[in-house]
Amino acid sequence: MSSMTTLSQTESSLRLRKVFELWWPLAGSWVLMGIELPIVSAVMARLADPEVHLAAYGGVVFPIALIIEAPVIMLLAASTALSRDWTSYVFLRRFMFQMSGVLTVLHILVAFTPLYDVVVADVLHVPEPVREPARIGLMLMTPWTGAIAIRRFQQGVIIRYGQTRSIGLGTALRLFVNVSILGCGLYWGTIPGIVVATIAVSLGVLTEAVVVNRIVQPLLLRMQAEHYSLSSPLTLGRLLRFYVPLAMTSFLALIALPIGSAALSRMPRALDSLAVWPVMAGLSFTLRSLGLAFQEVVVALVGKPGAKAILGRFAIGLGLTTSTLLLLIAATPLARLWFGEIAGLSPELTELGCQAIWLAVLLPGLSAVESFLQGSLVHSHQTKSITEAVAIYLVTSTSILMAGTYYGQIAGLYVGLLGVSSGLLCQTLWLWYRNASTAQIPE
Repeated sequence: MSSMTTLSQTESSLRLRKVFELWWPLAGSWVLMGIELPIVSAVMARLADPEVHLAAYGGVVFPIALIIEAPVIMLLAASTALSRDWTSYVFLRRFMFQMSGVLTVLHILVAFTPLYDVVVADVLHVPEPVREPARIGLMLMTPWTGAIAIRRFQQGVIIRYGQTRSIGLGTALRLFVNVSILGCGLYWGTIPGIVVATIAVSLGVLTEAVVVNRIVQPLLLRMQAEHYSLSSPLTLGRLLRFYVPLAMTSFLALIALPIGSAALSRMPRALDSLAVWPVMAGLSFTLRSLGLAFQEVVVALVGKPGAKAILGRFAIGLGLTTSTLLLLIAATPLARLWFGEIAGLSPELTELGCQAIWLAVLLPGLSAVESFLQGSLVHSHQTKSITEAVAIYLVTSTSILMAGTYYGQIAGLYVGLLGVSSGLLCQTLWLWYRNASTAQIPE
């Protein structure tokens, strides 16, 4: 029996207090990441040609960068679940470096070669004024995938050892670097918004990767010092059976972003919708992040006696709280304060955002429940079910986007938010069905 003190071995029972103690540092870290996009959008809105640069960042650079990094996103869940000993850790680390290297080469090919024109002009049909700023931004985002891979992989080890409070330090420093660069760009005033934003984001995530890699070192020394044998050592075959469905899940989820950008570009008020989209996404993601942070908590704790019921109650309470907060923002002057004063959008774009926000109210609540259901499936290695659920999300949201494009009478922002909300609802229902059918959640 291992002497390693992991979360799955520290207690024989679980209480809501324990769930909260593990969750809140992760939630704080996610919230800090979540406010990054609103801050970036607010600065870009106050520099030259805000509509163009906001559309370039939110409609092209960010979606494409996320699509390329999609396979590394689930390294957090994989590391949390599989880094059980030093041998498994080294195996996973080698896998992480190889995958992130290949994806970085892909990013370079898209950003620096004629492949960019094929993707942005021919496939996404991005408006002409947005293309060149977006190209520059994508070039400056080249370090993004590798830094994210290192950060998420090492964070999995930290979570497995229950040291979640230290994760927030890396995120706080990331945000500090980000805000510092954005502040300099705003003060200088003549640097294009897309350049300021992407340099800030790239250097910020690189900073976090370095900090997290430093924080994890004592835990790795501890892992190396512990000697015990595993009945089923990690192999490439086992890893791929576990990880490929998760990677496909991230890819399918994130491919919806460029699909959405392409659809918005073909609907009424295309440039307005693309400009408001990152501001709307920043607000909803800040609240959704509280639920998204819950997945790794579930992965770490769901195997404990009585944990499923307690984690399920926590997820429902968290979901109701976060969706209620967004509802209050939508129903009060806070929405106009967010879009007009904080984000710095024009009165016309502010009005568009205030009307569209109602379509996003369900997103934070669904994200919390989704994290509980996905975490349960990851713990039981039923990762194919997660891929199925995301495929349902993609089909649902894309169908609504296609219908909106065909109809051609509704502003793209409304159709895009309706597609995301409907898709996430269908995804969550399928996850619930899969959990119930495999006895992963209690009646």
